[in-house]
Amino acid sequence: MRPHFVIATALLLLGGLAACGDDAAQPAPSPSAAPPPAVDDNARNDLVARAALAQDKSYAALYSLDDGTGTPRDVVATIAADGTWRVDVAKGAFGGTTDESIVSTPAGVYQCTVATAANPITPACVRVANPGKPVPAKYDPSVERLFQPALNVFTDRQAAIAVTEVAPLAGVKGDCYSIDSISAALDAPVDVGIYCYAADGVLTGVRVGFGVLKLVNQVAGPKTVGLPGQVVDEAPMETASPEPPSAPTGAGSGAPSPA
Repeated sequence: MRPHFVIATALLLLGGLAACGDDAAQPAPSPSAAPPPAVDDNARNDLVARAALAQDKSYAALYSLDDGTGTPRDVVATIAADGTWRVDVAKGAFGGTTDESIVSTPAGVYQCTVATAANPITPACVRVANPGKPVPAKYDPSVERLFQPALNVFTDRQAAIAVTEVAPLAGVKGDCYSIDSISAALDAPVDVGIYCYAADGVLTGVRVGFGVLKLVNQVAGPKTVGLPGQVVDEAPMETASPEPPSAPTGAGSGAPSPA
């Protein structure tokens, strides 16, 4: 049976958690070159302050993630007071057929299977990254990057990002900031897009390249987050669909071989 989340299940889970440059002339850019994003110091300062609040905020929240492929999926983020966190992603693995959790603890970052009413398994976890490091792309459901990993970038004043305060996303409360990269030579340190935060630092909405995330419900978070299952020595679940098994070598059409 194909495992899936439902809003009621997620709500039940929540209910259980209480250059300065020089003066030398510079060559003019070519007409086709895009200008760098404008720098808004006030917006950057506001985002730094809001992100700092968010780093100290403990909460558990249900979100809806619309990736444009059909019915929005559930995401449950649990941010603990001690800095550990867990993000449950419906249909995050194996081409959208399997639920998963990404959990960050002092021992490392783990990918875990998720037990649901439709898939009553015994959860297990696989270590996929060192503490504080990103999940490898092959196993990365992406959405967990929008929470604590993004805050580490937003509080770093040396991060190569441009910040502009913008109007709130539709159906999202809080203050919203447009984030762009200012380095053409390096990968963006965070998913570029629009991030929205409540006054207390809770993430209320995001629009990035892989979808739109919106807050549905929120409760107080726990003191700590642990792994939902035992750590096992197995391969992590990939984001992409598994390849179909190949036919046995030498398999024929079924016709008898000539005598």
